[in-house]
Amino acid sequence: MRLVSFEAAGRQSFGAVDGDGVIDLGPRMPEASGVADLLTGDGRRRAEAAAKGAPADFRLDEIAFRRPILWPEKTICIGVNYAHRNEEYDDTSLPPFPSVFMRVPDTLVGHGQPLLRPPESEQLDYEAEIAIVIGEGGRRIPLDRALDRIAGLTCLNEGCIRDWMRHGKFNVTQGKNFDNCGSVGPWLVTADEFAERGYDDLRVTGRVNGEVRQDDTTANLIFDFAYLVSYVSTWAALKPGDVISTGTPIGAGARFDPPKWLKAGDVVEVEVTGIGTLRNTVIDEG
Repeated sequence: MRLVSFEAAGRQSFGAVDGDGVIDLGPRMPEASGVADLLTGDGRRRAEAAAKGAPADFRLDEIAFRRPILWPEKTICIGVNYAHRNEEYDDTSLPPFPSVFMRVPDTLVGHGQPLLRPPESEQLDYEAEIAIVIGEGGRRIPLDRALDRIAGLTCLNEGCIRDWMRHGKFNVTQGKNFDNCGSVGPWLVTADEFAERGYDDLRVTGRVNGEVRQDDTTANLIFDFAYLVSYVSTWAALKPGDVISTGTPIGAGARFDPPKWLKAGDVVEVEVTGIGTLRNTVIDEG
């Protein structure tokens, strides 16, 4: 099931994507306030029942996409998690534990919404990633039960302002938290859609203006999805709707010589197996 948060006909709602249309679940599920209420098994089943046999209420080109989870309590990002990217740091030894940092919700926009290049820097960069959305939460989740806590997956452009990531001695928080510098969506694909395929060989591709810049599969992750869910839950109680972004392959703009920073008019795409394509255009912040 593909679950989407959107605006249409002058109001905000949430729904199920069916082909090129959206079944508006808002009026059909008055007990739910949004996608975040549909992440458990019972919530998904109620959404499936509400959508079954219903006609699409809107075409996809009639809606404005919002973040699939409007206000996740935590967006947890994993750095340098593809083995080839570890080599970009002139270090072929694998790290014993993940690198972790946090983002706030307003740093990410929905599919089709503009990415903002701020006046403070020209170093707006992209990072194509797969993001996990948590269903049933918990603390100290055992590794062998961790995949059961995944409600679904979505695409994420973990955009950043590179030079602002080096303002502090030990942190990247500033450069990772400019408003509207990244994006997430276009929708959440529920975990049952990956039951046969699994998560171990999903391809993530990043493009700028149609040019492939990043391309790798989760077969090359240093820390897989189960480990990340279990590890993060060791120190943080995971909640329904929390997001764990799982890392980006080689090919970000900063790694070219000279660097290829995003500029106004550029179109950034993140495509992931079994999910679809997240697409955003860059504009200069006014």
